[in-house]
Parts: sequence; structure tokens; C-alpha cells
Amino acid sequence: MLEYVERKGSDCYKWDSECAEGCLPLWIADMDFKAAQPIRDAMQRRLDHGVFGYSIVPQANYDAVASWFERRHGWKGINRDNLLYTTAVVPAVSAIFAALELRMAEYRRKAGKPTENEPLRVLTFTPAYNCFFSCIENMGCELVPSPLVLRNNRFEINWKDVEEKAKTADVFLLCNPHNPTGRVWTREELERLAAIMRREHMFCLSDEIHCEFAFPGHAYTPFASIVINDTDFCVCTSASKAFNIAGLLCANIYVPNKELHAQINHALEIHEVNGLNPFGLVAQVAAYNESEAWLDELNEHVYGNYCYLRDFLHEQLPQLQLHETEGTYLAWVNIEALGMSAETFCRDLAHKGKVLFNPSEMYGAEHYIRINLATSREVLVEALNRMRDYVNALTAR
Repeated sequence: MLEYVERKGSDCYKWDSECAEGCLPLWIADMDFKAAQPIRDAMQRRLDHGVFGYSIVPQANYDAVASWFERRHGWKGINRDNLLYTTAVVPAVSAIFAALELRMAEYRRKAGKPTENEPLRVLTFTPAYNCFFSCIENMGCELVPSPLVLRNNRFEINWKDVEEKAKTADVFLLCNPHNPTGRVWTREELERLAAIMRREHMFCLSDEIHCEFAFPGHAYTPFASIVINDTDFCVCTSASKAFNIAGLLCANIYVPNKELHAQINHALEIHEVNGLNPFGLVAQVAAYNESEAWLDELNEHVYGNYCYLRDFLHEQLPQLQLHETEGTYLAWVNIEALGMSAETFCRDLAHKGKVLFNPSEMYGAEHYIRINLATSREVLVEALNRMRDYVNALTAR
């Protein structure tokens, strides 16, 4: 069922951007596989209708989201009254920040924090998805970074740092699972985070767009499933990442607090990101209702690519360190032994080796590269061979 597609020449950002010219692009987080057949069939039926005007969100979309998360992840309680729709998770994060500004004085009073007119203080783990930084900056918020720590080849939370910074922060911006390190947070970790936020009267905004990718031995835990009786949080999800339909612009925000639900909805209207593409709506229903087997096959393929990368680096590039990845389709590789910045490495590799990765500086870290594993094994093998040749030429100087 999983079918690789040659995307070059299709005006796609990943393959046809100027910086990707002539390269094998394993950078931006989308995939090189056709969407599942049920998704394509549903879109074809919509196309055959022939009219593509303004759309409403039908009940079928709410039902599809609720059914999917309950049967696949044990998350119950999603319904039309607590779900909002928008074009993508990044606009959702910005709209939520805008809505939360109206409520922060209340939260600060409860926590005994200064209530003067200060920017929203957003605590998040670093390294972080680069758009977290731009959302925080563009919305006039203050970034409060909490760097993850590396222990036994695995990134972990610095609990002492989180507890200290939570005393003055307003919002925790969580990425669950975590991009770019590939951590799949455990239930115990999420429960401890929730307890800290509850004690400090913080709000949690959880971006769970990578939730469908957890490697064997790991399981995604919806943040909402551990805070059932709380309302000081919201969760952003989308079928876009898992089913390779990001260009169709359809994402969801779960908001259990009725007052905040109305405020976020108003912010979406202000920023004009509440009108949805009719193809995105039908694609999401087909993804969640009919495409589970395709997703299972995709996960097997991505994990296979991860294992190939792990073994390749161990055998042929032992100076590069692949830290343990638990989920997403993104690998996080340490290149510090090469004695150069990640930006320099990625720039030179693109120029000389014709392979494109993401440098870690854009995620607030040094000495790492992010590799997109959601491509064919053949493309991955060729990209890694080119990287090996480039690194060997470096060390032979």
C-alpha cells in the first residue's frame, strides 16, 4: 500500500525549493509517499462534485476525530463542543497565545506571581521545533527555555530547572512526542509535568501533531488523558503529519474550557485562519476512518529506516552519534566530533554531497543534524552514502 513518489517538479517545498536544487532533501518534515487510497478516493469524489466554495465543518469530522483518538489512543471525550478547527497547528498556537493573554492576570493572581502588564511567559523544552520560537516572538511573548539533558544516550527532562522556571512562567508549550529529539514522553513524565503546572497555576498547550509515530517499546500518551478533571490546557492535533496531507490545511484544537473555547475561536476569526479547505475536511475523515492499515505500514517502514540509519552510522560513521529515537520520523544526530557547526556541515554537504538536512541551530541547539526518515529506503541509502563520502573526505584532509 505504501507507494514512494518522485516529487521533484511538482512544486513541492521539500524537493523544489531553491536550496534543494540538485539535492536529496531529507529536511522539512513531510513525506515522499502517496496518501492512502481511501484519502485519494474521497478527494476524487469531492473533485467530481465540481464546486469548491466555502465549507462548513460537518459532524462527520468531529465524529472521525473522536472515534480515532478513542479507539487508537484511549482518549475519550472529544466532541463538537470542545473541538475547534483551523488551518494548521502553528496558526493554532499563535491564536491560543492571543486568547491566553486575556486570562493571564487571573492565573498570575492565583499563583501569587506579578500581575503587571508583562508579556506572556512561555516555558518550553529546548531544542524545540523552530516555529515555536517564531510563534512566541511574533505574538510578543517571552521565551523561557528549559534545555533537555542527555543521559545514557537519551534526552531527559531537567526537573529541577522546570520546577524553578515554572514559578514565573505562564504557559507550558509542550511537544508530545518531541520534535526534534524524538522523545515519546511517558505517562509518568506527563503526570509530573501536569502536577507542576497545576501547582504553579500554569496553562499547558500541547502540540501532538507527531502522535501517530511511536517506535516499538514506546507509546504515545495524550496529555488530555491524564488531566481529565482539569480545564487549564488545550491540545493541538492534525492528520496532516501522519497521513502526508499537510498541504490540505486542516488541524484541530481540543479545548475543554468553554470560556477559553470561545476566546480561541474569536482569535482564529481575528487572524482569519478558521476557513477550511473542503479537500482537507474530506481527507481527514477518510484518514481517520479508513486509513489505519496504511499508517501501520508507514510506521513499520519509518522504523526500518531508523534501524538502517542506526546500523549505518555504527558501522561506517562511528564518529557521528545517533541518540536514541523513540518516535516521530525525524532522527537527531550529533556531529560534534567533526569539529564544525551544524550550519557549516549542512551547507557544505548540500554543496559538495548534494544532500540536504536541517542544522540544529534553527532548533536552538549546536552540533546536531535532523534527518527526515520518511522517504524510500533507496533515497535514504543514497543520501547516507553521500554523507559518508563527504565526511571521509573531511577527515582525510
